[in-house]
Amino acid sequence: MLVVYVPVLKGKAGEFYALAHTSPAVRQHIRPVMELVPDEQVRNLLETFCDHAMNYVPNHMVLTVDCGALPRGRVLEGDVGGPVVRVSESLGCRGRSMCPVFRPSDGPDVLSEVAHAATDHGQGACLRVSVAGDGVEGVPDERRVRALLASVHLEPGEVDLLLDAGPVTGPTRKALTSQVLEALTSLPARPWRSVCLASGAFPLNLTGFPRSTATRVVREDARLWLDIAERWKGTRLDYGDFGVTHPRIPLRSRGTPHPNMRYTAGSDWQVFVYPKVKAGNDDFFDLSADLVSSPYWPATGADTSWGDERLEDCAVGRRDKAGGATQWRAWATSHHLAVVTSRLAGDGVP
Repeated sequence: MLVVYVPVLKGKAGEFYALAHTSPAVRQHIRPVMELVPDEQVRNLLETFCDHAMNYVPNHMVLTVDCGALPRGRVLEGDVGGPVVRVSESLGCRGRSMCPVFRPSDGPDVLSEVAHAATDHGQGACLRVSVAGDGVEGVPDERRVRALLASVHLEPGEVDLLLDAGPVTGPTRKALTSQVLEALTSLPARPWRSVCLASGAFPLNLTGFPRSTATRVVREDARLWLDIAERWKGTRLDYGDFGVTHPRIPLRSRGTPHPNMRYTAGSDWQVFVYPKVKAGNDDFFDLSADLVSSPYWPATGADTSWGDERLEDCAVGRRDKAGGATQWRAWATSHHLAVVTSRLAGDGVP
């Protein structure tokens, strides 16, 4: 059985655009998780998210939705129901299926909402457990697991177990490997619907990256998963990462970013950041031309993904505008989804 790819994506426009343009081969082997990201600049965050899901999530794709980062009081002022129930209702009205996320630390109100969403959508739920070294939740014991399943009215076979190892770097990978293996061993055994290990290695931001060149960043998240998969003798582990972003919910950035591309190349990223000199982000045209002529441009070229088509368009002058941060994130995510899915299907490595 092929390893399923579980990209944990920020629920923003760029990531939705990337999902909208996934190929049938990619859609067949991914189980995306979308995190709602707090943003005071978005007037109605939940409705915007649900509109994006309606407009851009491919038909028949079940979206796993994580509302855990939302500040309940601020988001829900004047409204009835918490984030999970409101998203569930909104997606249901739009004809989109959802699988809600819950955590060991969730209280009775959240677990009740997850139970209702799981009943309404019939897609089960996802239990997200932190197995990072700095995790404050801790791995749930047998008693807590039983209570959680009873609260959401689901059997283990209806629940995807998502183990979140958080950020990983080269210096921390060895210690994190031991911590994750210990967590896997201590977790109460259950016939879960699936078990996935997710971590993220992309830097928090692009501050300090050299300009007008490509900088290598090792995909330590992929290496961590391989370290665990080689040692773990239990249930098959699906592979999860955080796309081309840092695992943690970011603070809102200020200003406009320099033209950049977070380009997945095998077991690395090649990160291109160019100075903002020309008008209208036109420096991105130069970036694209350099990327397309670099050793990192794949043999499949523009056929690799929708994002690669857009990059080639920029490189050869088929676009009038070079786009902005949302488009660049969409194109990078599109390429990343295609590359990771292809590597897992072809070689069994992410």
